[in-house]
Amino acid sequence: MKRPQIILTLITAFLSAQISVATTINLNTLGVKADSKQNSTVTINRAISKALKNKTSKSGAIELSLAPGRYDFYPDKKYSRELYISNHDQNQPKSIGICLEGVDSVVLNGNGAQLIFHGQMLPVAMLGVKNFRLANLSIDFEKPHISQITIVENDTVSGVIKYAPAPWVDYEVRNGRFVAKGHGWENVPCAGIAFEPGTRHLVYNTSDISVGTENLTEDKPGLITAPWRNNKLIPGTIVAMRTYDRPAPGVFIADSRDVSLENVTIHYAEGMGLLAQMTENITLRNFNVCLKGDDDLRYFTTQADATHFSGCKGRILSTGGLYEGMMDDAINVHGTYLKVMRKIDERSVIGEYMHPQAFGFRWGEPGDSVQFISSKTMDNFGTSMVIESIVPYDRNSVAGAKQFIISFTEPLSEDLDLSCGSYGMENLTWTPEILFAGNIVRNNRARGALFSTPRKVVAERNIFDHTSGTAILLCGDCNGWFETGACRDVVIRNNKFVNALTNMFQFTNAVISIYPEIPDLKNQKGYFHSGVTIYDNEFDTFDIPLLYAKSVSGLTFMNNRVRHNTSYPAFHWNKAPVLLERVTDAKIQVGEQ
Repeated sequence: MKRPQIILTLITAFLSAQISVATTINLNTLGVKADSKQNSTVTINRAISKALKNKTSKSGAIELSLAPGRYDFYPDKKYSRELYISNHDQNQPKSIGICLEGVDSVVLNGNGAQLIFHGQMLPVAMLGVKNFRLANLSIDFEKPHISQITIVENDTVSGVIKYAPAPWVDYEVRNGRFVAKGHGWENVPCAGIAFEPGTRHLVYNTSDISVGTENLTEDKPGLITAPWRNNKLIPGTIVAMRTYDRPAPGVFIADSRDVSLENVTIHYAEGMGLLAQMTENITLRNFNVCLKGDDDLRYFTTQADATHFSGCKGRILSTGGLYEGMMDDAINVHGTYLKVMRKIDERSVIGEYMHPQAFGFRWGEPGDSVQFISSKTMDNFGTSMVIESIVPYDRNSVAGAKQFIISFTEPLSEDLDLSCGSYGMENLTWTPEILFAGNIVRNNRARGALFSTPRKVVAERNIFDHTSGTAILLCGDCNGWFETGACRDVVIRNNKFVNALTNMFQFTNAVISIYPEIPDLKNQKGYFHSGVTIYDNEFDTFDIPLLYAKSVSGLTFMNNRVRHNTSYPAFHWNKAPVLLERVTDAKIQVGEQ
């Protein structure tokens, strides 16, 4: 068969995105001290401001350099901001560790620095930056908000479990409840993920579990007895007990252009590892969300996705990364549907952000191309429209706004009848090309890689090792998550999939799942996804389902190698290697090695 090739201009553009440094400034000469255990929040931000005070476009790129060592950061009101971050809790304000705003042609080089955060913080924020590179540093929290425990005894008859919190977990048993504590915060975990102690794989067929945090007794310091019935938690099992809170990512990028992160590692964040929104051209080289090596006593990393891109455009490059132990996906790329609330006149509508974790940030700008879509059938409605103006409707500013008045350059279709159903709007301009290559994704909750963009997507040479759910998902939903949109050109090749689907989560119908949410599939007229090619991949699996696809025009699944193992008993409800629902122009070949 004819094999699609990566566009050469795309690769050239990725590899040539470098910043040539003209001047280097050592921040440690401006009051920043390594290994002092003092609060670096004020000193490092002041030093950055001082270093960049006289910078002009003619002065060339500046490298801000840190000496190797440990830097501790604590919340400081001077560096708190109202920031609305996609797919995160919109509690305000956010306490920022390092804030980089409006800078152009700057490199922040950590030289191996360890940035350690305390309390609830947004470690690094890049707001309106251009030609910026963050390099050679790690981000961690002294007291993670996830409480790790070890199962000591499990009386499966009486439903009583004894467990030991990890040494770094600060807690108290208060009125019979497990209360985890840190600098300025407390929580009571409500769910957990169980890990095998040797392999660090998620325990087979457990998914999200309830946890024993109520009606407790503390036998002695470090040993707790709980009424907790779960036969799969054998002694030695590690459980990461958590809430579903996600106040801030480790790195936040917004309204920026040409940003790269190189040799940056996040060991823990209370939300995503990295969240980028409304940003053009992002490069991740050796960006990791991972443990501190094989001897790390922790089994978890981030509270949610390792990397997440909302409403971005240009190119997203992610290569050479290690993503493990996170409580959600390795990468998720999407836009956000606004729901059409009502027509104002023949050219204008009110559109609204619908998900409680996605609102308050810029959605589009004049000149952007917008597509309407039926929420029930996910069919495109009419032709694309061009924004003439967009202003917040329920607020005086974009920050915190849920509704926008959007006017178009041409009249709206008279057939846009809101009494006959609901419609969403997708911004087609803010959609990126993606290259996800040479990464390792392993031992995480939920899924591996999620892509939702009409532009070219290439996922190649990755290893998906015990992702627990689906390894690669092409989605789209205008009813719940409100995450756009339809894929039009996807190449998945030369990847290795090892024992995915050990647990059941949302959209986990096969190792590769093409699963848009379509409430009224039988009345759909078109097809949501198209142009998907999957070839030369290796599936090493204990179960049956390899590919599930719904509403696709043009699907190729060829020359893939399949090897079945006996690592776990097969348990998935889907007993077909390839299961198709409303798919046309499909070329399918399933083989065994």
